[in-house]
Amino acid sequence: MVGSRQADRVKEVCPGAEVLADPLAAIRHPAIDLVVIATPNDSHFPLAAAALRAGKHVVVDKPFTVTHAEARELATLASDLGRRLSVFQNRRWDSDFLGIRREIEAGSIGDVVELRSEMSRHRPEVRDRWRERAGSGSGIWYDLGPHLVDQALVLFGPPESVQADLQVQRRGASSIDWFHVTLGYPAARVILMSSMLAADVPTRFVVRGTRGSLTKQEGDRQEAELVQGRAPSAPGWGSDPDPVILTDERGRRQLPAPDGRYQSFYTAARDAIHSGGELPVTAAQATGLMAVLEAGIRSSAEGRMVTPAMSDAERSAWTSPR
Repeated sequence: MVGSRQADRVKEVCPGAEVLADPLAAIRHPAIDLVVIATPNDSHFPLAAAALRAGKHVVVDKPFTVTHAEARELATLASDLGRRLSVFQNRRWDSDFLGIRREIEAGSIGDVVELRSEMSRHRPEVRDRWRERAGSGSGIWYDLGPHLVDQALVLFGPPESVQADLQVQRRGASSIDWFHVTLGYPAARVILMSSMLAADVPTRFVVRGTRGSLTKQEGDRQEAELVQGRAPSAPGWGSDPDPVILTDERGRRQLPAPDGRYQSFYTAARDAIHSGGELPVTAAQATGLMAVLEAGIRSSAEGRMVTPAMSDAERSAWTSPR
C-alpha cells in the first residue's frame, strides 16, 4: 500500500499497489505493520510520529528529522509505545564503502590518520524542487551529509569536534550546495566534502594510515541502476568493476570491490522486527547523527569548532573497530 497523490506514477512502478491519496489513511490502515516514510524532510517527524501512534513500526528516509530535538522525541515515542524505529541509511551498503570498510577493519593500512570522503555532482542549474529551495531541511548538508556522516560514524564512532563550512555557490541558489566538514578524532581527521559544481570526477575515498593508503575512484552504482529501472533482484545487481587501490611498501594492488546491496537493510530490518533483535540502523544511532548535523550547521554559522551535543546513550550506540 502506498500513500501518494501521484497514483499514476506509483502504478507505473508497482502495478499491483493500492494507492491512497491521504498519507495518514495509508499509515493507519489495519493491514500495515511497517510504514516507510520517503517524503520531504520537514514532514518526516509528523508522519513518523503519526505512524508510531497508530501502532506501526517505522523506517524513515534520511535525514531522520530536521532537528536533534525532533529525533530524540521520536526515539522516546517509539520506546514508550514498544515500536521499532529505524532510518534508511542505505549507503552503509554501497560497494565503495563496503570495500573501504573491509580494508580498514582488516588493518590493511595500519591505524587510520586521515579519511577523505567526497560525494559531488555537476548540477550547475538550480532546479525548482524542495531539496534546492530555501527551507527547513533543504540543501545538500541534509541530503548528502547524513550519508557521509553515517559512514564516518560507522568506521570511527562519534567525533570529538566538528569544523564545518557550508556555502551557497550556484547563481540563483537559496540552499546549501557545497560543504567541507572536518570531524576531529584523537589521532585522525575525517574530511567530508560535497559540491554541486563538480564537472570533474572526484575520487570517492582517500584513506591514509600508518602503513599505507587506500583509494576508491568511482562510487556505488545502485542508485543509477534504480534510475534505469533495474530491480535489486536483477542479475549482477550492485556489481562494481572499479577496484579499491591499496598502496603500501609492497607497491600498488587492486582489490575487488564488494557488490553493493541496498536490499540488505530491509532484510535485516524485517528480521529484527520479527525476532526482536537489533535493527540495522538504531534510533539511538540516528539521533546521534542528528547531533553531528546540527553541530555542522552551528560551526559554519559561528565560524568555530563545535562539540556535538550527544547524550551518553547516543555515543554508546556507536561502536568502532579502531
